[in-house]
Amino acid sequence: MSVELTQVTPRLPDGAEKGQDNPAYLNTSIDNLQNTPKESETRHRNNSPEYDPENQDYEMNGCQSAITSAQTAVITIYQENPALIWRIIAIVVFVLYMGYFAYAMYCQFGDEGSIRLLVGTVLAVLLIVVNLVWDSIKAPFEACGKALADNARRMKIVRWVLYVVCVIAIIIILVIEVAIPTPKNLISLAGLAAFIFLCFISSRDPGRVDWHPVFWGLALQFFFAAIILRTQWGYNGFKWLGDRITEFLAHTDAGSKFVFDNTSVHFFAFSIMPVVTFFSAFISITYYLGVMQAIVKVFGRFLSFCLGTTPAESLNAAGNIFVGMTEAPLMIKPFLDTMTISELHAVMTGGFATIAGSVLGAYIGFGVPPNHLLSASVMSAPAALAISKLMCPETERTASTSEDYNKMKKGQQRNLIEAASEGATTSIGLIANIIVNVIAFLALLAFVNATLTWFGNRVGVEEFTFEFICSYLLYPVAWFMGTQPADCRRVAELVGVKTFTNEFIAYKSLQELLQNRQTFLNYTETYGYKDEWYWDDQAVVLTQWNMTLKRGFMEERSEVISTYALCGFSNVGSMGILLGALSALAPSRKKDLASIVLRAMIAGNVACFLTACIAGLFFREF
Repeated sequence: MSVELTQVTPRLPDGAEKGQDNPAYLNTSIDNLQNTPKESETRHRNNSPEYDPENQDYEMNGCQSAITSAQTAVITIYQENPALIWRIIAIVVFVLYMGYFAYAMYCQFGDEGSIRLLVGTVLAVLLIVVNLVWDSIKAPFEACGKALADNARRMKIVRWVLYVVCVIAIIIILVIEVAIPTPKNLISLAGLAAFIFLCFISSRDPGRVDWHPVFWGLALQFFFAAIILRTQWGYNGFKWLGDRITEFLAHTDAGSKFVFDNTSVHFFAFSIMPVVTFFSAFISITYYLGVMQAIVKVFGRFLSFCLGTTPAESLNAAGNIFVGMTEAPLMIKPFLDTMTISELHAVMTGGFATIAGSVLGAYIGFGVPPNHLLSASVMSAPAALAISKLMCPETERTASTSEDYNKMKKGQQRNLIEAASEGATTSIGLIANIIVNVIAFLALLAFVNATLTWFGNRVGVEEFTFEFICSYLLYPVAWFMGTQPADCRRVAELVGVKTFTNEFIAYKSLQELLQNRQTFLNYTETYGYKDEWYWDDQAVVLTQWNMTLKRGFMEERSEVISTYALCGFSNVGSMGILLGALSALAPSRKKDLASIVLRAMIAGNVACFLTACIAGLFFREF
């Protein structure tokens, strides 16, 4: 018995020709039948008849007709004057808020909550005013800058005056704030000089280095660190800001406990990772509202003014303070195809030298001080530009102009709900990437350590591990950053783990050291500092508690230096992530990006080391 198979021709609607209104005939490959949601939505809208309330098949009564006419009138007015209507809404909201603000200050002033409300309102108003009136007031500033730029001799005089004033201020601060009260901190200054020298001799073109961005990038770091690490008000201000961020991120627990119930069972997965989702949704909302673009524009203009860098690379550096190395380039996507090699290098270095705001909360969950993480993110932005321009100086003519600041677009979402949902959905890939990388690198690290330990045991060397090798190999790096000699091996170990695995594992390792020091402090408060404990190589034995702190602990200064040195995505694994993301945004520059990615990763690491040097230079216990 045989069965004959015949081809069945799909039946077409009446009046339809072959290939029309039938996707089976439109493409030869079934893969081509798949459409993105946006394409499907567009086709649906194009094929749907336009709604006309005046032309319906049924008759409306008087009430329905009046309501329909009113709706049509309102919609027409809005479509003709959308900007005016939203401006009126914004003014009304602003007036209502200022009324609330005045009454709140009148009712309760002087407590922490009133200060928080005052500071937040002042900063928000300043940001709004700057973005609203800048186009109106920028003419005299641009004219002044153009006049200076056109007059080379005058520009040179102004530059040198600023250089001299800045150097004098730096010397005075170093003598008064560092050399006299804490002379041992000056070792960090030697480390700063050493790192700069090494970057200079390894530059792609040492003879073409423009020292202006290098000088001012380091100067910005210097003054910023002097404020937050040496002044009581600066330290308290950033500590307060860090506490507010911790308080804000703590709201993640509401969602985590609802989904996972007991979040302490698997702390990393159930407590740390949900923070990434929450913060990602929040960042997406700020993008939709245009708040993030406004903040980045202000920081970008400031960096460009101080360092003389182009708008595109300055905006990217500013964006990296708040978002990750793959998200920040989205703001400058239109410029990537025409960027110079030096500008591309600056973009990549900025990504490697900073961390994303979405993972900031995760590191805070490890017990890392939030004020130092926050200041490290801000300080690394000018450091990244400085080191990038030192290791890969500009040798081409840039196509960037001052108008590039206005080319950042708002989010394409249609409302806040979609923005929040899209941000949360975006975190799925980020969390998956974090988890699989942590699993993979921890497993590989365990395998490497087991292998090295086996080889070490063959010749009588115990505890011969990857961390052990890094603790000696990177000892000079830790020492030059200003780490106490007793802690240099531990800091070198952390830097090695961060560079060759990732910063998550390094901060997790730092968490153990932070907890060990807190345990030791609790112990000494009970039994005193002498005779009740002792060092056993790198471990600390607490005799009264019969406890051994296996990896020991570090001094607070070494902990702070480690926090700054680890605060960046500059590791081997991130090279592939950033290269893939930028290649997707600018396929024509893939070869250029591949040729500089390793150099940019090294530059990002050095930028983190410079930030750690500055932190070690100004560190003081409060």
